Amino acid sequence: MTIGVERLFDELGHFKRYQACLYFAAVFQAISCGIHYLASVFLVETPKFLCGVENITDVLFVNHTAASLQDIWSLYSPGKGPVVVQTAAGQQWELSQCQRALRLDPGDDLRYVFNGTKNVEATCPGGFVYDLSEVHQSIVTDWDLVCENAWLAKLTQPTFMLGVLIGALLFGDVADRVGRKPILMATSLCQFMFGVAVAFSGNYYLFVTMRFLLAMVSSGYLVVVFVYVTEFTGSKVRTWTSLHVHAAFAVGIMVVALVGYLVRVWWIYQIILTLSTAPFLLFCWSFPETPFYLVAKGRHQEAQQLLDTIARFNGLPATLQVSDLLDSNAAEGAAIDEKVAEASGPAAHSGESEHKISILDLFGSCRMAIRTVICWSIWFIGSLGYYVFSLGSVNLGGNQYVNLFLVGLVEIPSYLIGCFLMDRVGRKKTCAPALLLSGVACMIVIVVPNDIAVLAVVLNMTGKFAVAIAFGLIYLYTCELYPTVIRSLAVGSGSMMCRVGSIVAPFCVYLADFWIYMPQLIVGVLAFIIGVLTMFLPETLGQPLTSTLEEAEALGTKPSKGTAKMGNPASNECLELNQPMCKA
Repeated sequence: MTIGVERLFDELGHFKRYQACLYFAAVFQAISCGIHYLASVFLVETPKFLCGVENITDVLFVNHTAASLQDIWSLYSPGKGPVVVQTAAGQQWELSQCQRALRLDPGDDLRYVFNGTKNVEATCPGGFVYDLSEVHQSIVTDWDLVCENAWLAKLTQPTFMLGVLIGALLFGDVADRVGRKPILMATSLCQFMFGVAVAFSGNYYLFVTMRFLLAMVSSGYLVVVFVYVTEFTGSKVRTWTSLHVHAAFAVGIMVVALVGYLVRVWWIYQIILTLSTAPFLLFCWSFPETPFYLVAKGRHQEAQQLLDTIARFNGLPATLQVSDLLDSNAAEGAAIDEKVAEASGPAAHSGESEHKISILDLFGSCRMAIRTVICWSIWFIGSLGYYVFSLGSVNLGGNQYVNLFLVGLVEIPSYLIGCFLMDRVGRKKTCAPALLLSGVACMIVIVVPNDIAVLAVVLNMTGKFAVAIAFGLIYLYTCELYPTVIRSLAVGSGSMMCRVGSIVAPFCVYLADFWIYMPQLIVGVLAFIIGVLTMFLPETLGQPLTSTLEEAEALGTKPSKGTAKMGNPASNECLELNQPMCKA
């Protein structure tokens, strides 16, 4: 017999009509998180550009002549030599991206080899000329974020990810204090407000500030919605519903690709992305608070009304009383207290002070230290690989919009297959091969010839598919690897490593400026090494959750009696810890 608030799912259904409506409504808004996390791919897109000169009459690039710069953009690429132009005043200029040179005593023909002197201008006082055939308007073209200001454009995504980190820490704590519903409503409204404000930013610094605030509330929503759906769905479906919140995140990535293809003006693009999830604001005010939170806070009358509403909506008699859940909670609490007292031994009864848990307990022994390093590495590479594959997909060649769409699309089956494998072949036997596959795919893409862009895209999608599997299961796996006394600490520290990976990822992607496959090389090497190290972790499939450090250390060293036939209670209990998945 299920005890505590969990009993309501046995009585009213684990995922019946009421829970399904709430689930899909809440997950719909999670799409906006994927949208805003990846929107910068096209917001800060840098087209081809050159130093500007007014009144151009003739253009020469290599052996091609034209009447204007717009006619040579399809041929131009940096490093192939300067673009020579002649103005109506008879001046001849050699143009490159970040400087221009005035030819002194030029001849009449642009084609002859100029051996005279030049007046080189290291800056571009006339501004820049951009290729607007693909990107009609981005923040780069609006605010000239190129050359010495190029670092400002590159700083937008790391700054956003810093906001993600702060938002996850802030709103996760506030949701435990004021409730899940107020945070869902506040962050949804703020997402809309800040999303629109980004579009009307008048300068770069206001743009970055609004994006930072947008990152905070987007992260806050993703954290709290994970808790929300786990507290409204029963144990029979909780693993599925929790993991597939992130399928909505992947849908957001696909929306970014589609809107980016259709709209090439950055502020209109930003407004459309923000409006795409605005309908959620029309009904999010009617969301109820979760039964777990109401009971925990003693709001029994509201909890009873919620139970009656769920029963009626699900077509069941409203016979379940809050008192039934309270009695179970009391019994559960007494049983837990008794077990704690027994486990504590004579020292506890004699009033000996309890050991204070700290992060050092994750390294309390050689075995636990190795386990912690490996787990942290998986958290890190999962996040790093996820965002490197997503943000870097536009650099692979071919159609960048199709590439980004496929990056989001391939993520959805990864969760389905990950759920299937982790409950059948095991956590370790799913995580390690996934990381190894991601590493191998990255290594192979490096040697693919430049003229076979399709193969490079396929390998990149394979890497994203594989790393998403590891990224999806590491939360639950970490829960099962650590005992009750340090489990939340283990998950929290791993989540921090994950966010470090998300902050590092944009800088890793920018290394493509030096070599197109440098990001894949870094992710591939790390994923392969960490995949090998993952094999040294113990398997936890079918194992009960451990309570003490001694039991946790013993994982993988001796067989557990009867685990072949028993279910895995870890999945449900771990998800009840209400820790957010790491995309937040």
